[in-house]
Amino acid sequence: MSPNGQHFLLDPEKTTGPMRYCHARVVQPNTHHTVYISGIAAVSPDGTYDGVTEKPDGTYDLDIRKQTAAVLKRIESIIKGASGGKADLYSIVDATVYILDMKTQYAGMNEEWNKIWHDRISAPSRATIGVRELPDPRFLVEIKATAIFEA
Repeated sequence: MSPNGQHFLLDPEKTTGPMRYCHARVVQPNTHHTVYISGIAAVSPDGTYDGVTEKPDGTYDLDIRKQTAAVLKRIESIIKGASGGKADLYSIVDATVYILDMKTQYAGMNEEWNKIWHDRISAPSRATIGVRELPDPRFLVEIKATAIFEA
């Protein structure tokens, strides 16, 4: 079993395509601690923004791939810190991804996601939701997650 519980697919023989998430994860709660990670965007504690280049006219060039990679890296740091180093990204059981434009940004976000989770066995369950706006105009993606680790 994976550190983030047992994966479940409704019809594994019929599920095809590039899906890198499972339909559900089954966890035994008495043997684990749970970490609930707030929505994380591509801003660092020092105030810098990954995947954001400010142009001379005050507008921004935004990169969904760089922002997604930065968000996942930050989430991993949060999980490692909160678990005392006992957990990492592979401990995530569920995630919600918020992006501004499903048509133009989903593929790039998903490519970065798939660099971490190469198969459905280790990937968390996930919902990806297109939203009208995020808290800062420089954000293209925000990810909220739940991770578990052994007590």
